[in-house]
Amino acid sequence: MFQPHWQVLPVVSLPAWFLDIVKSYTPESEGKYVAQLLWQRGIQTPEKLYGFLDTNIYHPLSPFEFGQEMKLAMKRLKIAFEKQEKVTIWGDFDADGITATSVLWEGLGDFFIPHLQLNYYIPNRATESHGLNISGIQKLATEGTQLIITCDTGSTNLTEINYAKELGIDLIVTDHHTLPDERPDVVSIINPRYFSSDHPLFCLSGVAVAYKLVEALYQTLPDIPQQPLENLLDLVAIGLIADLVELKGDCRYLAQKGIEKLQKQLQNSTRPGIVALLKYCKRNGDRPTDISFGIGPRINAISRIHGDASFGVELLTSRDKEQCQKLAEDTELANTRRKSLQKNVVKDVKKKLANLDLSTTQVIVLEDPQWSSGVLGLVAGQIAQEYGRPTILLTTAETENINTKNIKLARGSARSIGNIDLYKLVASQQDLLHRFGGHPFAAGLSLPVEYLPLFQEGINQQLRQEIIDINYLNNTIKADLVVTVSQLGKSLFRELKLLEPCGMGNPVPKLLIQNCWFKALKNENIRDLKNNTVRYIKTKFIMYDRSIEQGFPGIWWEHYQDELPQGKEKLYDAIVELDYNTHSHNYEVRLIDLRESFFTKNNQQIPETKPNLIDLRNQDNLIKNYLEGEILTQCPTSWDELQKVYRNSLKQEQKLTLAYSVSPHFNGQEILQQLIGIAKYLSRTQKIITKQKLKEQLKLSDHSLNLALDFLDTLGFKLNKNYQELQFTQQLSQTSKYQFPKQKLLETLKEEYFQRQYFAKIPLETLQQILNHAKM
Repeated sequence: MFQPHWQVLPVVSLPAWFLDIVKSYTPESEGKYVAQLLWQRGIQTPEKLYGFLDTNIYHPLSPFEFGQEMKLAMKRLKIAFEKQEKVTIWGDFDADGITATSVLWEGLGDFFIPHLQLNYYIPNRATESHGLNISGIQKLATEGTQLIITCDTGSTNLTEINYAKELGIDLIVTDHHTLPDERPDVVSIINPRYFSSDHPLFCLSGVAVAYKLVEALYQTLPDIPQQPLENLLDLVAIGLIADLVELKGDCRYLAQKGIEKLQKQLQNSTRPGIVALLKYCKRNGDRPTDISFGIGPRINAISRIHGDASFGVELLTSRDKEQCQKLAEDTELANTRRKSLQKNVVKDVKKKLANLDLSTTQVIVLEDPQWSSGVLGLVAGQIAQEYGRPTILLTTAETENINTKNIKLARGSARSIGNIDLYKLVASQQDLLHRFGGHPFAAGLSLPVEYLPLFQEGINQQLRQEIIDINYLNNTIKADLVVTVSQLGKSLFRELKLLEPCGMGNPVPKLLIQNCWFKALKNENIRDLKNNTVRYIKTKFIMYDRSIEQGFPGIWWEHYQDELPQGKEKLYDAIVELDYNTHSHNYEVRLIDLRESFFTKNNQQIPETKPNLIDLRNQDNLIKNYLEGEILTQCPTSWDELQKVYRNSLKQEQKLTLAYSVSPHFNGQEILQQLIGIAKYLSRTQKIITKQKLKEQLKLSDHSLNLALDFLDTLGFKLNKNYQELQFTQQLSQTSKYQFPKQKLLETLKEEYFQRQYFAKIPLETLQQILNHAKM
């Protein structure tokens, strides 16, 4: 089983003005914990801080930030409105797609008569897969559709787009998935991927892009709409939080405003379907987790179990309470069925993995004709995290007629880990694929069954070429704060709640509790509406440490009680997330990961110790000015080099912060070019460079520096050496003997690169143990 690496974020000194602003939003506490997290997550200016915390201060961007594409969409929609054309929304069957379809259905419904001029089409997950398809377009053409507006899909469906055009159907594409190399031949394509990655609209999901389209139409034809635009925001929040997007910029703003709308539904219901879903999942609608663990999975379950997810739009938009109650009940039963299927597939996958040599496997690719296609994405995500490898799970689909041939397809889902771009990885094998689409974290694909062995070998070889060895990619769990059990509860929860809504780029705070133990363990199976047991388990427990006698309740999803040791015979370190159970009205923790503490005996005194090492390796935008103790920014190439720095930090009674990083790719020729360029510049300007500066600039050791200077000598650079300074006075003709020192330098640079990779990826616990042993 894959063991994740733990990383504890350091406590940094914060400016007084920063703490004062945060304190104004946490009247019940000092705000020091959430202030640490905000600063560590890059919220370090007054403008960013106020905009992050307060929706009344943040300024969302205009929908016309999309420029000419939005103007073209408005021009075409005005024509459709004036001519009373038939418009069809083409959606998708996941929560983002269903909510996006619902937003367009309600928003455009003020301009086009529903079911007469305006309709929607959602592909069947079981038979059609994601995106546009020929048969569906054909059906819409027969029914008289003149304009298709996609949501959460369509950017790369070039063949289908061209087919629709041949039938005289125009297309407006609203999407957020990967873009094709060339702009598709559509009226307009509104996709935030055209923006730079730091743009406030870049992370919009499908439902948020659909909302921006409706917002632009409200501004273009302001006298037509009968309902406030803000009434759509609860739908936007559901789709945003349920989807895999970073909640920053306008994404965060829309999610915040949407949750404000959502929490009012139980008091003043305008969406009886959402109210029924909240009651089934025992939530109030005031937390992002009410969506991510409650509403979102239930909407996704519709297509996972039924295939056809069309009734999801009716569930979210209908005002008929009786009908919505029936649809919500069907959705709830689908979700419990989904949990049971997911559990069974996970069990099957792990059986197959037991017979697989994971030491030589970069990408897990498995297929089974008995697996339910609807849960493969969920299982792939779970397996990817547990085993530390990108995972692709496939099931055998029906035979399809492709290019006049009947071909049996394998169809399924893929999920990534770390920073591996899954879309690019799958795209590297596109010659073998029938269809594929997605983004860097998740993808869907299908391919002929006969190509499976080639696909498996090819995608493993591709990743092996990119990262050398998947075993070096330690999945890291970052503990944001170190707390005791006595600190858990209302005050800390309310303080950390300022970070919500959490998601990618702004994860739920993870708390490290050291030297704890567990009591009152109890397994529970879930029961569905018909009181049938669902094979989807959780373990309840009470957590203790020496700071408290009463203990604190918690839950460990998808684990049995015998996996959690009971009693004080052994002490454990645990990483948890703090939550509030709206059903039981209790604060509780969710257990994320667990490992045995160094102090396991019941009566052994636990000394007050501080870690000698702080792990900040391979982090972008590291603010070194606020780190304490000694900081190592240059990655070592040997144990002697690291031990020297470590011993010095111990002598000074300081922590050693590992703040170095290593590029994922090695390019020796590029280093040589930089070396020669520096030598030419110094020769021309007669400037002096220190040895240390040259080493840092090119990431050289003392040994490789000497080889580099020997190589420059064979190229004709005359060198004046002082003790720590270098000066190149002129460049003479190069000798014919430069090839050997060049090759020797390249080999040394490559060897040092692999040594640095080792020191950048070795687990911190191993590093600490080896250094402590050497110190003794």
